[in-house]
Amino acid sequence: MANPKRRFSKARTAKRRANWKLTAPNLMECPQCHEKKMPHRICPNCGYYNHRQVMKVEAE
Repeated sequence: MANPKRRFSKARTAKRRANWKLTAPNLMECPQCHEKKMPHRICPNCGYYNHRQVMKVEAE
């Protein structure tokens, strides 16, 4: 069975694992209230998803 000649350093392993954290999450504009929200999620400001009100949001 093949074995690695020497194991990778902790820094090299950490560099490889950290690549997915470099980009910020994409934000899109809510078509109802025009606030920024995560895609495919209910808008936390107005409670709408897919042009329908899914959740009631209390006014502060």
